[in-house]
Amino acid sequence: MKIELLGGYTKDELDSRIKKVAAAGKLSRYPGNVLEVLETCNDTEKNIKLVKRIIGMGHKSIIEHDYLVFALCDVTPIIEQTIIGNRLTSFTIKSRREVDFRNVGFYIPEFRDKSLNTHKDNEKLKEKYINHMKYLFNTYGDIVDLGINIEDARFVLPYSYHSNIIMGLDARELEKLIVYLVSGDVSKINDLKDLGLELLKLTKEYVPYLSESIDNQLEKASETNSKDPFEYLESVSARPKINVIDKPKLISYTPNSDDVIIKSSIMYHYQCDANTANKIIEDGIKKDHEFKEKLMDIILHKEERRELEQVQFTFQIPISLSILTHLTRHRMHSLLVPEFLPMWNFENYITPATIFSNEKALKLYNEAVHKNIQVLNEFKAEGVIEEDLVHFYLGCQMLNVITTLNARTAQWICRMRCCNKAQWQIRNIAKEVAKQIKEVSPLLGKGLGSTCVTDLICNEGKECCGLIDKLLEAKEKGQKIEL
Repeated sequence: MKIELLGGYTKDELDSRIKKVAAAGKLSRYPGNVLEVLETCNDTEKNIKLVKRIIGMGHKSIIEHDYLVFALCDVTPIIEQTIIGNRLTSFTIKSRREVDFRNVGFYIPEFRDKSLNTHKDNEKLKEKYINHMKYLFNTYGDIVDLGINIEDARFVLPYSYHSNIIMGLDARELEKLIVYLVSGDVSKINDLKDLGLELLKLTKEYVPYLSESIDNQLEKASETNSKDPFEYLESVSARPKINVIDKPKLISYTPNSDDVIIKSSIMYHYQCDANTANKIIEDGIKKDHEFKEKLMDIILHKEERRELEQVQFTFQIPISLSILTHLTRHRMHSLLVPEFLPMWNFENYITPATIFSNEKALKLYNEAVHKNIQVLNEFKAEGVIEEDLVHFYLGCQMLNVITTLNARTAQWICRMRCCNKAQWQIRNIAKEVAKQIKEVSPLLGKGLGSTCVTDLICNEGKECCGLIDKLLEAKEKGQKIEL
């Protein structure tokens, strides 16, 4: 693992960054406009003291003006999955759909026993682990060599492989992330804690006003984070068998979603109450029986579309680890992802169709999945703690997630993920989400799907799948294509 700050660390850059934060701290209480206030912040040491005092009082919005970009070299997908859950942080990640991963390398943990001490057979276990990981990576390569695309072969990759990420976040999010990684629930997983400590070291050097605040939070966290938040739940209910559902399921939604969207548009535009909005809808239908359909179509194509945010849909979604980031990276929905610990049922896994239809590839794939379960159980029998076994997860492992998304987010996700260029599992998920929303909200449902279907527009350029041409031709002939 290697973490570097990309820019912003020379003396002039550092002084400039701190100056902006100090000016933000002064602005609300000093006379003059923002540029005049900025000119009063030319002493870096005084600026640091001022910022420390302000954030010490809990006014941390000012440090959101200090944005930092990090290179995260050779980190695990355990790290990747964890930090992507930070909704206000930006990431660019090396694609497993586009890059062959057989030679990227992998993480090797120091194995510990139940007392969190180094395991007495640590070196022997590491050798066994290394041989097993090499076997899994070789299997991945063999499957690729059989003609399976890397997009599907990656489902057999273990969650030890080296990922590379560019991560951007403001200082407030950086502070939260460090505290979470160093002393939160995930801190017993060593590579997550190591990332937190590396970020902390860089922060002490290049974000000097944060050191004291982070140290104080780490001290408090060590006193308050020792209790398992699920202890009470598990004291009254035995843990049931983990069953992964077969397709997305709509759990709850805003009743009469179409009417709520349309009514909210009328209420905010005319500044009227709900009763008046209802009367306008009734009058509109009398004048034009397609009034609601036409108004919904206008709302679906507005620039802001805030009316769509007034209704929500909650889904339980089955998804593989390999594809989880395709859902997580859409920030504007409330996603509940099971934590890596306690470990899931490794018997719940998915096999890509391309592998399933290739006899040799399928044999290699199934052998690898079951060999992985066998070796994992052997490590458990040796008394190795689960925190050191999370890198045995494979990309094919399936889990259930819960998410609540408003209609605007649903529209955006469907535009991106219903496209034929999207990865097949997330495409199937998005299409099922669109279908189930359409069943309870038919007018909204007309606007859910890839842009070629909903708007007869394709933005893929040379990589277009060709469906748009068929749709345009069908429209010209007055025909309809079954999708």
